[in-house]
Amino acid sequence: MDTAEFRRRGKEMVDYVADYLENIEQRPVYPDVEPGYLRSLIPTDAPLEPEKYDDIITDVERVIMPGITHWHSPYFYAYFSAASSYPAMLADMLCSAIGCIGFSWAASPACTELETVMLDWLGKMLKLPEEFIAGTEGHGGGVIQGTASEATLMSMLAARCKAVRCIQASNPEKSEAEILSKLVAYTSEQAHSSVERASLIAGVIMKKVPTDNSYAVEGAMLKKMLEQDKAAGLIPFYFCATLGTTPSCAFDHTTELGPICNEENMWMHIDAAYAGSAFICPEFRPLLNGIEFADSFNFNPHKWLLVNFDCSTMWVKKREAIIGAFKMEPLYLKHENQESGLITDYRHWQIPLGRRFRSLKMWFVFRMYGLQGLQDHIRKQVTLAKEFECLVQADNRFEICAKVIMGLVCFRLKGSNGLSELLLKRITKSREIHLVPCQLSGRFVLRFAICARSTDSRHIQHAWQHIAKLTTELLLESKH
Repeated sequence: MDTAEFRRRGKEMVDYVADYLENIEQRPVYPDVEPGYLRSLIPTDAPLEPEKYDDIITDVERVIMPGITHWHSPYFYAYFSAASSYPAMLADMLCSAIGCIGFSWAASPACTELETVMLDWLGKMLKLPEEFIAGTEGHGGGVIQGTASEATLMSMLAARCKAVRCIQASNPEKSEAEILSKLVAYTSEQAHSSVERASLIAGVIMKKVPTDNSYAVEGAMLKKMLEQDKAAGLIPFYFCATLGTTPSCAFDHTTELGPICNEENMWMHIDAAYAGSAFICPEFRPLLNGIEFADSFNFNPHKWLLVNFDCSTMWVKKREAIIGAFKMEPLYLKHENQESGLITDYRHWQIPLGRRFRSLKMWFVFRMYGLQGLQDHIRKQVTLAKEFECLVQADNRFEICAKVIMGLVCFRLKGSNGLSELLLKRITKSREIHLVPCQLSGRFVLRFAICARSTDSRHIQHAWQHIAKLTTELLLESKH
């Protein structure tokens, strides 16, 4: 493909993408394929001779699209949202064209510097404490990770390194292995599975803190567990608080938990993967109170802030705590400006060495939407969730299972878990809308998350009518 053909095909691809998104609701949201469907549709080996571009595009519809779950359909209500916007797509295209591998400032100065500034921009939108802002003289700052899972792991590994060094400073006779065997990390029983997974990778004990009636961790319960574990000779070193849990969008009581972590010299990380985007709205910002006690904070603009995957933003109060844990300086990566206080080499902030120019997506989106446009998007989706909640409440066959604060509604059919399970199977089989379940207090619960940027009231009404129709059919059959 030469430049002339790229110009032509590029315009065709933009048209294809625009048509796909404009007409996406006409496609079944969930695929009707069996595992292994794709292998029989393509050759067993790569082609020896070049193939035509037109044939490849034809195969996109024949091979790929039948196996796609359409995350950006207005009838997709599963998991949490995956952000998407045209400005972010264009920025991603530019990122691919530039093709830099921004592991250091010298590897592409703009890649490093724009990321630092974009994290400051976003931190100020969130009204983060000044300690998290890099500026030109700050000791903290932000970084783009691939996912919240990576951010949690990085914070836990940094906390582990800090704890070991601190203990050995006053007890030099203790080996690292001995200390590691006693380190304990804590998180909510409602926390995402990636937090527990991080502890497996870090090789530390993980304990889950029971939650209150609203599925949030209270300070008293954490304090009780800490006292018991310290009495048993264990060393609490890390707590991951969640603001907006995956099952029900619950918010841990960070204003209670933060002071406890500070008193115990424990690293507190706040995971707000989904809900964090909403904190740019003044009415939701109080939910972030307690951030002043945290050592690190993370959320995913690629969930709800119109920045396409991947873009998971993480801030630390003291960047030396994270850089000091992972710094490696082979000669081939060194450069003459690396000790400058004005720049940082982001390879020290993450697990991989290489990194894409992801801050371009933030730059395009922030400038083309503005803070007000982003706030409007959040508020619209919260309003749609409230609309769905009202529809559920008006039908006495159903019950709401958790407080609706943002864009997630947890509900179920009254009665046995089996009824809600059967309803979800029928919803999935219909392929008209897509939901996934969770478990709350031993109950099988359906999660209805407002996801696509194009979702409107008419889609919510249609989704509810479909659920109500399937419910009527299910209950009639169960009587017989």
